[in-house]
Amino acid sequence: MLEARGLTRRFGGVVAVDDVSVGVAAGELAGVIGPNGAGKSTLFHLIAGHLRPHGGRVSFAGRDITREPPDRRARLGIAIAFQAVRLFRGMTVLENVMVGAHAWTHHGFWEAFLRLPRHRREEGEILARAERALERAGLGEAADRLAESLPLGQQRTVQIARALCADPRLLLLDEPASGLRAGERERLADLLRGLKEEGLSMLLVEHDVAFVTRLASRITVLDHGRVIAEGPAEQIRDDPAVIAAYLGRSRERADGA
Repeated sequence: MLEARGLTRRFGGVVAVDDVSVGVAAGELAGVIGPNGAGKSTLFHLIAGHLRPHGGRVSFAGRDITREPPDRRARLGIAIAFQAVRLFRGMTVLENVMVGAHAWTHHGFWEAFLRLPRHRREEGEILARAERALERAGLGEAADRLAESLPLGQQRTVQIARALCADPRLLLLDEPASGLRAGERERLADLLRGLKEEGLSMLLVEHDVAFVTRLASRITVLDHGRVIAEGPAEQIRDDPAVIAAYLGRSRERADGA
C-alpha cells in the first residue's frame, strides 16, 4: 500500500532523515518508533507530503507520489491524524468531522452558494459519512457537543474520526498517544485495533515503545535519523540497539540534570 525508499532530508548541515525505508502492506498496522530527536516527525511529514525529500521516493498503491502535494495525496486515499490537536473552535464534534470529507467533494463555490442539487446531494453524503465515522470512533453521543469542550483524549479521537470521514485507504497517525492518561491510551488502542480488524492500513509514528508494540505487526526503529532495527514487536522489544537508544537518551537527560 505504502512504500517509502531511501528517504533523506537535510536542514542546513543536519541530516534529519538519512536513507530511511518503511512500508505498509494492505490491511497492516505498521509502526515507527524512536527516542526524541530520532527523525520520526520529519519522516512523517515526508510521507504526508508536507516536506520534500532530498533523496528517495514515496509510492502509494504502486503510484509514485514523491512530488504530489498533500491535497493530492488526500484525494488518492491518504488521511492524516496529527499529534497537535487541530480542531475548529466554535464548531460541534459532528461539524469538525464533516470537514474531513472535503478532499472528495466536487461542487464549486457557486454551486454551494446557490445550493444547487449536486451541492445538496454531496452535503447529505458528507453528513452520513461523518455520522458513520463518529460511530466507528465511539463518539456518536458527543456529536452535538462543542469539540473544544471534550477532554484531550476525545479531541484526539475527533481528529481520527475526521480522517475516517474521508474513507481513506491509508491512515497516518503522528504520536496519537502523546500526553494521554492511561485510560485514554487504552481507549485509543481499542479504537486502532478495531480499525485494523476492519482492514484499514495504518502507519503509527510514536515515541512510546509499549504502546506501539501492542498494536503494530511490524516496527521500524529510528535513531539519529537512521533505521537501527526493523521487525516484529517481539524482536524489537529485545533488540540491544533499541534498548541502548532509549536508555542512552534517558541517561543523557539524567546527566544533564
